[in-house]
Amino acid sequence: MSEILISALLVIGAFFMLVAGLGMLRMPDLFLRMSCSTKAATIGVGTLMFALALYFEDLGVATRALATICFIFLTAPVGAHRIGRIAYLVGVQLWKGTITDELKGVYPTDACVPFGQECTIPDMDAPEVSTDIEEGPK
Repeated sequence: MSEILISALLVIGAFFMLVAGLGMLRMPDLFLRMSCSTKAATIGVGTLMFALALYFEDLGVATRALATICFIFLTAPVGAHRIGRIAYLVGVQLWKGTITDELKGVYPTDACVPFGQECTIPDMDAPEVSTDIEEGPK
């Protein structure tokens, strides 16, 4: 029975990895490519690692596999979000079929300087900091 479960998990994981690869080839712009690769590849790798943990039936292997799953599930979406935000700020073009640009007008036009220089991304939740220096008692 466990062989059937492991085989099913391997097939499901391989399918999601295939979908991620096809998405990378077929999607028209960077943002859609990142979306499909992050979602599908994360689920595919997680499923493959879970099958690996079940196959070896060893606590050490299972612990490392589950730690890898947790690491990938935590870091892949955060990394893709960060890359997408920077790509938007440096001016990577959206697909011409994009209906709504929800970030238009959110960031100032000078939020990111030309390529090769450091970007300054404003934190929208941060309180305004006053730069006025108040003189104390003399």
